[in-house]
Amino acid sequence: MRAYELQEHDPEFQGLEIVERERPEPGPDEVLVEIEAASLNYRDLAIAATEFGYPGEEYPMIPLCDGAGDVVEAGEDVERLGVGDSVVAPFFPDWVDGPGTPEKTYTATGGNRPGTLAEYAVFPADATPKMPDSLDYEEACTLTCAGLTAWTALAEHGDLTAGESVLCLGTGGVSTFALQFADAMGATPIVTSSSDAKLDLAEARGAEVTINYEETPEWGEAVQEATDGVGVDHVVEVGGAGTLERSLGAVRYNGEVHLIGVLSDPEAEVSPQPVLHKASSVRGVSVGSRAAFDRMARAIDANGIEPVVDRVFGFEDATAAYRYVWNGEHTGKVVIEV
Repeated sequence: MRAYELQEHDPEFQGLEIVERERPEPGPDEVLVEIEAASLNYRDLAIAATEFGYPGEEYPMIPLCDGAGDVVEAGEDVERLGVGDSVVAPFFPDWVDGPGTPEKTYTATGGNRPGTLAEYAVFPADATPKMPDSLDYEEACTLTCAGLTAWTALAEHGDLTAGESVLCLGTGGVSTFALQFADAMGATPIVTSSSDAKLDLAEARGAEVTINYEETPEWGEAVQEATDGVGVDHVVEVGGAGTLERSLGAVRYNGEVHLIGVLSDPEAEVSPQPVLHKASSVRGVSVGSRAAFDRMARAIDANGIEPVVDRVFGFEDATAAYRYVWNGEHTGKVVIEV
């Protein structure tokens, strides 16, 4: 089979090469999936370009965690999936249900387990979710990481309800899904970006308030003004330490900050005083379980949510797709056809 191998950490993404590998064989409790489409996350870029990684990772490795395709072979002990089922790759192949634990989240697709940028991949059947009925492969392949992370933050952890407000930082994959979920649930989405064009797109997708953070550096104060001095119920915090201080300023008393990313200034120090002052909660979000994915899939089908696919690249152009996302040119998700 054709597959991409990441040879080593390389900020220029020159370490990505197409190779021929033996098609993997499923074990008794596994399924073999023919991958139709895969998509990129910032996490995948960090693995390729920096020293970010997972325990036990080995190079060369097949990258990416996002993928969708069809089951073409099932192990003899598999019952919940069968040949022909359309499925999505699991981010954590050992996390089926319940709270995350070190054991459930140790192994990660495209990290210390072969990823989805290949014609075929093997996954444990119990952890592999079925595709939402309403989506095609290019849409469904965006859900493994970004979609499930946004859902876990707002629905699983946050118990988001109609009438609440959600601040989405930026217009990348997680933030765009958070916007869509918030809008579908009857919440008020507020979106920040440095691009007016991207803010216009966010408004068209349901954002009720948009803030250009380059024109308004103190956007935490702008959020307070937009909410009549109350603050938002939820912040989907993808920036990390570099933006957390302003997010804490934007959240309401007893509000929740869902900490997902480390995109800006990971070494910055943040005072805990705003958390204490507002009795707010800051909780890390680590993607989610297959059971959470199943709940998300039902919500996607019921609400007609269509993942935002910014651009689709051919398999031979995967390196260009990496650079496109690295340069921040996208809104939503970038897909690679397999």
